[in-house]
Amino acid sequence: GVGMGKIHEISLLPDTLFNVRKIKPGNQYAIFIDNDGTTAYFAYEKDLVSYVIIQLNSDTLYAWNGKKSCCNKLKKVSGMIETSLWESMKDSNANPILAIELSEIFAWSIDFFGLQRGDQYKLIYEESFIDSISAGISKIHGAWFKHNGMEFWAIPFIQDGKRSYFDEAGNSLRKAFLKAPLRYSRISSGFSHSRLHPILKISRPHHGIDYAAPVGTPVLTVGDGFVNETGYSKGAGYYVKIKHNSVYATSYLHLSRFGKGVKKGAYVKQGDIIGYVGSTGLSTGPHLDFRFYKNGSAVNPLKVEAPPVEPISEKNSTLFNIMREITMRSLEAFQ
Repeated sequence: GVGMGKIHEISLLPDTLFNVRKIKPGNQYAIFIDNDGTTAYFAYEKDLVSYVIIQLNSDTLYAWNGKKSCCNKLKKVSGMIETSLWESMKDSNANPILAIELSEIFAWSIDFFGLQRGDQYKLIYEESFIDSISAGISKIHGAWFKHNGMEFWAIPFIQDGKRSYFDEAGNSLRKAFLKAPLRYSRISSGFSHSRLHPILKISRPHHGIDYAAPVGTPVLTVGDGFVNETGYSKGAGYYVKIKHNSVYATSYLHLSRFGKGVKKGAYVKQGDIIGYVGSTGLSTGPHLDFRFYKNGSAVNPLKVEAPPVEPISEKNSTLFNIMREITMRSLEAFQ
């Protein structure tokens, strides 16, 4: 009961209201009919949270966006790793997305590719629900992780208008370099001064870390810097080189393609996608060959000690100490 003229008007609506090209199969919609049989309204569910309503029974087309009411629940989870952090979250009946949240919070302190069986964790968090369906994790109120016998704390605190995570001493968990350039993967080959090359079958240095991951997995720059070089070579395939400062540089090899806007001279920020895992060049399968350089010499990325960013300021120390005690006691109070 909607004429072609109205349909054309709908297609001309601003993208911020409704974009017909982004209609997704499976999303729900509803059409409301007046008593006289005239089509009055069209409602479309954009996602779990957002919807749009378009009035059709007037000379002028009206449309407005809305959001479903959301309920936040404070929750706790703890667990011990047997196989993986993701599986442990599922076994604890928690949203497995928490595994990603946790890995991002401790990304500068813990190498999540080297987690061990028996490692433990605790989290206090808020999860959003709409119609009893999880709409995602809204906030992490504190976290604790025990890895290789070492304890790591994450205390949230707002400093200079920005919410960040700090350790129990007030040092920022964010450091100059991420521990790894991928969120989830496994190390398939380590840093070595003599390794049998899988294709050439000769021993030669492998001054990098190989991360096995599916083709298309996003590759992140481990730190801020300028793209020094992008290109293709027979050995490295598609590669990106980044200069972070006068001391440190990194390289990312065997990419399937480059990230958007990644070219020589471009500035990138820590965590930006600079490319995607591939198997180009001399490669036996999909992986990322990640290399780290200090003063022009290759060093083992797993042994680089990155300096932290700004710690808790003196003016905020009293309030932070209070928040630290509350957070740590809350985490220690449950198993």
